[in-house]
Amino acid sequence: MPPPSDIVKVAIEWPGANAQLIEMDQKRPLSSIIREVCDGWSLSGSEQFALRYADGPQLYITEQSRGDIKNGTILRLAISPARAARQLLERIQSHGIDARLEALKELAKLSADPTFAAEFINMEGIGTLARLVESGTHFGEMLAFTLTAFLELMDHGIVSWDLISLSFIKQIAGYVNQPMVDVSILQRSLAILESMVLNSHSLYHRVAQEITVGQLIGHLQVSNQEIQTYAIALINALFLKAPEDRRQEMASSLAQKHLRSIILNHVIRGNRPIKAEMAHQLYVLQVLTFNLLEERMMTKMDPNDQAQRDIIFELRRIAFDGENDPTGTEKRKAMYTKDYKMLGFTNHVNPAMDFTQTPPGMLALDNMLYLAKVHQDTYIRIVLENSSREDKHECPFGRCAIELTRMLCEILQVGELPNEGCNDYHPMFFTHDRAWEEFFCVCIQLLNKTWKEMRATAEDFNKVMQVVREQITRALAMKPSSIDQLKTKLRGLNYSEILRLRQSERMSQDDFQSPPIIELRERIQPEILELIKQQRLNRLCEGSCFRKLGNRRRQEKFWFCRLSLNHKVLHYGDLDESPQGEVPFELLSDKIPVSDIKSVVTGKDCPHMKEKSALKQNKEVLELAFSVLYDPDETLNFVAPNKYEYCIWTDGLCALLGREMGSDLTRSDLDTLISMEMKLRLLDLENITIPEAPPPVPKEPSSYNFTYNYS
Repeated sequence: MPPPSDIVKVAIEWPGANAQLIEMDQKRPLSSIIREVCDGWSLSGSEQFALRYADGPQLYITEQSRGDIKNGTILRLAISPARAARQLLERIQSHGIDARLEALKELAKLSADPTFAAEFINMEGIGTLARLVESGTHFGEMLAFTLTAFLELMDHGIVSWDLISLSFIKQIAGYVNQPMVDVSILQRSLAILESMVLNSHSLYHRVAQEITVGQLIGHLQVSNQEIQTYAIALINALFLKAPEDRRQEMASSLAQKHLRSIILNHVIRGNRPIKAEMAHQLYVLQVLTFNLLEERMMTKMDPNDQAQRDIIFELRRIAFDGENDPTGTEKRKAMYTKDYKMLGFTNHVNPAMDFTQTPPGMLALDNMLYLAKVHQDTYIRIVLENSSREDKHECPFGRCAIELTRMLCEILQVGELPNEGCNDYHPMFFTHDRAWEEFFCVCIQLLNKTWKEMRATAEDFNKVMQVVREQITRALAMKPSSIDQLKTKLRGLNYSEILRLRQSERMSQDDFQSPPIIELRERIQPEILELIKQQRLNRLCEGSCFRKLGNRRRQEKFWFCRLSLNHKVLHYGDLDESPQGEVPFELLSDKIPVSDIKSVVTGKDCPHMKEKSALKQNKEVLELAFSVLYDPDETLNFVAPNKYEYCIWTDGLCALLGREMGSDLTRSDLDTLISMEMKLRLLDLENITIPEAPPPVPKEPSSYNFTYNYS
């Protein structure tokens, strides 16, 4: 008979003694259990002791966290958090160098524990650490442990960052600005400055005064990718928190310091693979850089502003410079109207009105002017080539450029904040100082080419834009490493190829709507769904690695989860680093019986999404979040690394619970597999028209008086 759900069997260790195997009653007070354990080893003063996990992070167990204890867990009797904090504080303030070093080393490890952190902070421990740093007398390992402990303690959010003194900031900034400093000290100093900037508006201004972009760029030229990652993270934090009027100034400073080329040569094209956190920081930098375009994107053109109107005149002049302007005012106005029509503007009389809609606003005009000045031959060729076509087949350059700019803003999410956990950076945007404008120039040529291939007319404008969007998104998904490689990818994605891809990705609706085909599809569907279910469960048995959502990016933390081969238990546990292959069940210390799982929730319904503040939350993370709710009232929270893993796991968990698999991936797989199976079964009927109804049954014979004579 299984033990009651309130009883967990655990082992408790104590140095120099045999472990105690006890049945822990979760209804009893923790203090009572600790007293009983102490009595077993004849230890007095049980109130001075506490229980900790023996493995993993070795966190203290409290009344709030005791529900996480599972059968078979190994615990350790240890001195209580308050006693440990008091002893460490005394040792840190002692005069013995060795004793202080050991105390700081232990403190750096314990500070990640929220229970210990609360006790240490209540004893003014953070102030003590800050004074040690401000004194400037600690170096090497001792300083590294001090900074580690300080950062871990502050990350619990118990103490406000606004309480940090200016002298502390100057000292930390000094470590970053020193040409030769220990790697671990530099890493933690960069992380502390990043947290200051992100968590306090007043500290942002102080840090910005102490740290220059040039000093941070120097840290990108080292071979240590961890240092590079923290340096870019601090640059991103300064960029993100800068007032709007200073962001453009900061971007100009970064350009003058050649940040882009340094990142390209020392990070992206370095000899080391890009880790997930570095990829995230590059993505954030890419988003923040593109967000500088938002002001122009949301600025309407003022038809009465002569300087803005002069830009349109310049576009006309560059395109039609060879033609002599007529001298008469009326003739000149008529000629301008004709030229603006040839340039493809919707409003031929006053093209400034074409730029009054936001987005893309003035950003579209900026792109057009860049094309006309930097790629003048291409610009003139596009305009004159279309002006020589028949009216119905001409590609309106102005209208296309405006709509294309709007489309590119949507694809690259200009104006949106970076998504936590997203790593979708594009190397090619780091290969050119004017990457956005060059990207536009490539895409406008693609649009013109696709228009010709489709033999489009004005009525086909939206269809052409849909095809161009598909061409661009497919090319970006291939992650071209340069603008030239993007051009190569786009050449391979001509209109004919897009049609072929569309055909291969979806079933022809016309051929598969007859009743016999629909009936065959319905018969096949249960078999295919069972096949998909087995594939999902097999993937769960292989397991997946998930990233922990924690206190920003101090250190990448992972955990792994996989389903037992008999589909009865979910095994999971923490990992020090992302695994390269399958993780054995023996390394996964925790487990959940599938029979205890009550439901699976996703998105905003997940407990860990409700706990996050609105500032830190975003659509991308919500779309990848799901939670397993199990008895009695526990949850196992996930954030999938990508949409594919999200679909695999939500489908697999639903299949385990006997519920419908409703993900987009299941629908896609179902369509693909059913289409393939039906085509195989219908091979013998190729070129034979399948009737809408079965053949008619012949009339009955006039008489049934007939026999066969076999003689």
